[in-house]
Amino acid sequence: MRFTVDQARAEAHLLDTAERTAVQMRQTTEEHPDLALADAYAIQQAWFDLKIARGEQLVGHKIGLTSRAMQQVMKIDTPDSGFLTDAMVFAPDSTLDASSFCDPKVEVELAFVLAADLAGADLSVDDVLDATAYVTPAVELIAARSHRRDPSSGRTRTVCDTIADNAANAGIICGGHQLAPRDTDLRWVGALASRNSVIEESGLAGAVLGHPANGIVWLARRYHEQGLSLRAGQTILAGSFTRPIDVRSGDHFDFDFGTAGQFSLEFT
Repeated sequence: MRFTVDQARAEAHLLDTAERTAVQMRQTTEEHPDLALADAYAIQQAWFDLKIARGEQLVGHKIGLTSRAMQQVMKIDTPDSGFLTDAMVFAPDSTLDASSFCDPKVEVELAFVLAADLAGADLSVDDVLDATAYVTPAVELIAARSHRRDPSSGRTRTVCDTIADNAANAGIICGGHQLAPRDTDLRWVGALASRNSVIEESGLAGAVLGHPANGIVWLARRYHEQGLSLRAGQTILAGSFTRPIDVRSGDHFDFDFGTAGQFSLEFT
């Protein structure tokens, strides 16, 4: 049976309510077991439309599932993507309420801020670098509005659940220094992520598809197929090069990108 616009809107409203109340909902594929990737993105689009109608503004996009390990876990061979609005942008060195998010976690990434539009079927890493104003250290705050694992059945949510849930994005924090895209070999930008003075994760940006710009190549090509483009001024989260770290009330996080700078986050 064809997945309908009304069904997509209904799921989007459930996800929106789960986010606003910080109370997780049942998995989308529990109700719609035959959900396809296109259907999941339709739900995501319906949720985006709901946020825009409420007054939020699009500021960029996120790319996820960029590591081979995570793709194997989710049984997929391609990244996924989500949207970023101005309500999802948080300042570095700020304090957030952990209870405002559903099962929050943080991941370490690089963010590309575009100086020019990106579109086309034959884009390369060089095209992305040429279109980028600067690259900055970033952290993605992720959340699961639908249960990662159903508390009753133990069923694990699928990649379609994650995509419908805006690719698990809950926020973005950019800090440190602005890097000229051609002045640094971005593959070798590294970070140490500490929680309460204990290093929990470390990594290099080259773990993202071999180069952090490769995810943006993928996203721009996918958008081109839909007649869309990435726009100048938008911020693109390129994909995590660490595993997600659980967030708990009272946690203090330090993110050290070496010569690219440092910033922190506090959770009450």
